[in-house]
Amino acid sequence: MRRPARVRMPYVERLVSTLSVRDWSIIDTVYTLRVVSGSQLERLHFTNLSLQSRSVMRWRVLKRLVDARVLVTLERRVGAAQRGSAKLCYALDTAGLRLMRLHTNAVSPDAAVRRPRMPGERFIAHVLAVSELYVSLIEHSRIGRFTVEAFQAEPAAWVRDGLAGWLKPDGFVRLRAGTVDDYWWLEADLATESLPTVRGKLLVYLDFVARGQVGPDGVVPRVFIAVPDRKRLVAVQRIVHALPTPAEYMFRVVELGSAAGVMEQTLMEW
Repeated sequence: MRRPARVRMPYVERLVSTLSVRDWSIIDTVYTLRVVSGSQLERLHFTNLSLQSRSVMRWRVLKRLVDARVLVTLERRVGAAQRGSAKLCYALDTAGLRLMRLHTNAVSPDAAVRRPRMPGERFIAHVLAVSELYVSLIEHSRIGRFTVEAFQAEPAAWVRDGLAGWLKPDGFVRLRAGTVDDYWWLEADLATESLPTVRGKLLVYLDFVARGQVGPDGVVPRVFIAVPDRKRLVAVQRIVHALPTPAEYMFRVVELGSAAGVMEQTLMEW
């Protein structure tokens, strides 16, 4: 299909018949996470291919979706600044948003499709950290020990706080192993905020619990804080240790690179 200058519903309706199951899975992933890198999409949706062909096929599929205005590439590139090591980031373009509206309304006519804003550089890095945790969890779940039953990024992960406002975690995940479900709220701490600001965020969670509020399925999830390095981990752990009960049970601080493995291990210990 020729790339449209403007995306209108007749074009979107014709586009539906050209999309593969993998295309729909990619669209759903980008809608859920809002911003995803090309390498993250490759790890999620192209693992059935040989190592030699994955990157080539990923490039072809994503370029086709960008040309169709289903996806849009963001200016930011992930990783080193050198050519060749950089990876593009993707969000939903206008056609992708309209496709999601058609798809969601087919399931529930009253369901709303949120329109993602185009984030700034700092916000993209933050969202990509949440996306990375999701991708890592899916990769860990493929060995069959647990399943990712639910995953939401913000704002879908937000819950009412009982004070006419919102508790605003960066994400929410529900994992299952056998008959056991484990619930977590996610906080991606990239060390861009001051430690007093982090402490204030954690106190909001403790206040939420102290007032008897609950989260999804009537459960109060624990809070998983993913940090970039050992130095930040030690600093945030000191904050947690100084907070009142039930802080040491409520909060788990882990480096992002090992986060999925720690979540899996915690679930298996139930």
